[in-house]
Amino acid sequence: MKRYYFVSDRIEDLKRAEQELMRRGIARQHIHVLSDDDAKVEVHGMQPVSSPLKKDVIRSGERGAVIGLVGAALIIAVAWLLGASTIAVWVPVIFLAIVVLGFGTWEGGFIGIQRRNRQHTQFDSNLAAGEHVLMVDADTDEEPVVPEVIAHYQTLRPAGDSTQPTRLH
Repeated sequence: MKRYYFVSDRIEDLKRAEQELMRRGIARQHIHVLSDDDAKVEVHGMQPVSSPLKKDVIRSGERGAVIGLVGAALIIAVAWLLGASTIAVWVPVIFLAIVVLGFGTWEGGFIGIQRRNRQHTQFDSNLAAGEHVLMVDADTDEEPVVPEVIAHYQTLRPAGDSTQPTRLH
């Protein structure tokens, strides 16, 4: 599946393009609009990108988990090197390692909540200018349909695809 990106400041054209794409066989759940004005997108009956997917929570959480895992491994290694031998010593060590792993994951996710999804940062200037990004996911057999439909709308500017994103300014 390939994701296409198109930018426009005219939400009405995005809506008409969405309708034509659906008539040509692309499922509604494969068409989303990235916008800083989700209410406007919903008023026009389109699917905005969900709030959690606009943020970098998953990627940052994974990074935090890796850092937490390294910290947990260091705690266990230090305890082992210091000669921890009884269960009474290992229980708090393991508990501390689990806490460090959990904290790393939580902190990574918390940082990610404050950042835009890395895949969407290329559109920061467009979104700040009040434009909207139409995202279309197309299967291999649907790929030729997308450029054909979009060609009918001069206000929709191609902004790359999932294999070759283009930086817009």
